[in-house]
Amino acid sequence: MASTEPRHTHGEAHEPHDPVEGVVPVIPLVLPIVGGVLMFLLAFIAVYMA
Repeated sequence: MASTEPRHTHGEAHEPHDPVEGVVPVIPLVLPIVGGVLMFLLAFIAVYMA
């Protein structure tokens, strides 16, 4: 009995997904936002402690 599933050869290039390459495009947006939040939190702590 023949199978209807497609056959896979050993010659096909199968590259695994790299999660770092998915994050790299959003770094220019996330980095300044996180920096601003961190500066706000540090200023809030300094005012609260004073």
